[in-house]
Amino acid sequence: MPSHFFPPLDPHRRDRPDRLERLRLRRRFRPIPVRTLVPNLITLLALCAGLTAIRFAIEGRLEIALAAIVFAAVLDGVDGRIARLLRGTSRFGAELDSLADFVNFGVAPGLILYFWGLHELKSLGWIAALVFVICAGLRLARFNVMIDDPNRPPWAGNFFTGMPAPAGAITVLLPIYLEFLGLPKLAIVAPFALVYTVAIAFLMVSKLPVYSGKRIGTRVPPDMVLPVFVLVVLSFALLLSYPWEVLSLGTIAYLASLPFGWLSYRDYERRDAEAAAAASAAAASAAAAAAATAPDDPLHPPPARDDERPARLN
Repeated sequence: MPSHFFPPLDPHRRDRPDRLERLRLRRRFRPIPVRTLVPNLITLLALCAGLTAIRFAIEGRLEIALAAIVFAAVLDGVDGRIARLLRGTSRFGAELDSLADFVNFGVAPGLILYFWGLHELKSLGWIAALVFVICAGLRLARFNVMIDDPNRPPWAGNFFTGMPAPAGAITVLLPIYLEFLGLPKLAIVAPFALVYTVAIAFLMVSKLPVYSGKRIGTRVPPDMVLPVFVLVVLSFALLLSYPWEVLSLGTIAYLASLPFGWLSYRDYERRDAEAAAAASAAAASAAAAAAATAPDDPLHPPPARDDERPARLN
C-alpha cells in the first residue's frame, strides 16, 4: 500500500496534545486483574460483617453480633492468604484492610461491650470502650509503619509487636462468652469487664512479642493433608455446635500462650547476639593472624613493647 495513505505524524499538529492525553488516560484506567479484586471483595465482606455486628449490638441481639465479629475475623485471616496465593497484593488492598480492621476489631467490639454491660458504669464504661477503640487504631497504625522496616531480622516476621487487632477483639469479649455459658451476672461483673477491657487494650499497644503463626500452613506434608482437613472440619463443627465453650476455652488458651511467645522471641534475640559475637571474634582473630603473618616493613616498623625499651638513664 502506498505510503501516502499513512502520513507521518507532525509534532506541530494541534491535535497531538489531545492524542497524548488520551494515551495517558488509557494507561491510568487500564483493566484491573480479577486476582486483585478478589481479596478486596473479601475485605469488604468482612467490613459488612463488622457493621452488621454494630447494628445487632444496638438492637440487643448480642449472639448475632458476636457471630458477625467471629465471621469478620475468619475473613480477615483468609483475605491476606488469598492475596498472597493469587499474587494480588496491592497498596490499596493493604490500606482497605487496615480501615476494615479498625471498624471490625476496634469500633464494633467496643460498642458491643458498652451496650452489653459497660453502660452500667456510665462515663467510666464509655471511657473504657473509647480506650479500647483508640488502642486498636494505634495498633493498626504502628503495624502499617513497621511492616516496611528494612532493619527487622528475617525471624521477626514470626511475631507481632503487641496483641493483633483480631485477636484483641475476640479476646476482649470473654466476659460476654462467660455470661452466655450461664454464669450469673453479678454486680462485680461490670467493674471486672472495665479492667479487663483496658488491660487488653494496653496489650494491643504494648511491645510484647506475640507469635503470629503466619508461617503455619504455607506448606503441608502429603501425609498430613487428610488429618488437616479433618481437623479444620472438626474445629468448625465444634464452633457451630458449642460456640461459647469453644470461644471461652480458645481465649483462655490464647492468653496463657502469650508468655511462650515472649520466651521464643528472647531466644531468637539470644541466638542473634551469640552469632554476632562469634562473627566479631572470628574477624578479630583473622585480623590478628593476618598481622602476624605480614612481612616486616622497614619504613613502618611495629611499635616496640614496653619490655624491649631501654631503661631511662638517671
